[in-house]
Amino acid sequence: MKSKPADLFADTAGRVTLGDWLAFAEKAYARRRVALGQVATNAHDEALYLLLRTLELPLASDARVLTKKLSKSARAAVEAVLRRRILERVPAAYLTREAWLGEHRFYVDERVIIPRSYFLEIIPEQLAAWLPAGRKVARVVDVGTGAGCLAILLAHQFRHAQVDACDLSPAALEVAKINVQAHRLGRRVHLHLSDVLSAVPSAKYDVILSNPPYEPSELVDAQAPEFAAEPRLAHDGGRDGLGIIRRLLEQARTRLQPHGIVAIEVGGLRSAVDREFAALEPHWLHTADGSDCVVLFNAARLAAWKPAVKVRRS
Repeated sequence: MKSKPADLFADTAGRVTLGDWLAFAEKAYARRRVALGQVATNAHDEALYLLLRTLELPLASDARVLTKKLSKSARAAVEAVLRRRILERVPAAYLTREAWLGEHRFYVDERVIIPRSYFLEIIPEQLAAWLPAGRKVARVVDVGTGAGCLAILLAHQFRHAQVDACDLSPAALEVAKINVQAHRLGRRVHLHLSDVLSAVPSAKYDVILSNPPYEPSELVDAQAPEFAAEPRLAHDGGRDGLGIIRRLLEQARTRLQPHGIVAIEVGGLRSAVDREFAALEPHWLHTADGSDCVVLFNAARLAAWKPAVKVRRS
């Protein structure tokens, strides 16, 4: 008979301060090989975030907070949330019911993928350079909006624009509605139940933006529990990951203003995109970490493009 693994939480008597619990959490994350990347890329930052939120302490707290002695009830609350995160592998954002992109807070739950995107830096720093100088952006669309976060970032960036946001999941759009209302953007951000752009009302866009499902199905099958907890629909890009991207580019040909652009985050598919869409002259936008996984296409190239084969559903 196999012995049960030792209970990480068997002896909590020596964990008195917040710093004690943080040190424990970091070691426990490593021991249980907890997957990261949804809230933070390292155990220290994610565990500290989770502990501060559980104790209702400011996220901007300085280092002195680590010396804070915790009451019995506070220790019980901390232990309970760490058990769920470390033993049950529940993503931290689902435990706190929130996610942050820069200074903007969003509500999230299990109906949506936890927002994380290179568009956080691309939208304010690079998109405008690809549009006519001095011309107001009138209409943009976020395809596969999930919790609505990128649509909201677009609305904050282009303050005179109407923003369409579409998703195939009715449940995701329920969450997006919560966030649109929380950011008081109901008059400018319009939500649509749509498979890519097929059911979005006819419009010509200055910007079509998407962080679509782009993981090949085989990789989705092997995801860590934290990522498997997110809706599969938000990850699975079909056999080669390009299924949604093909359809989006085909539809974008007739949905752009003459000066318009399409920007798509594609993860690890850069080589595949360069091969399949070479005729569109893909331009890769630089990101701070050097991953450079956001690709941009312009309207002129798309209008002249004739896919070699009928766009297929993957």
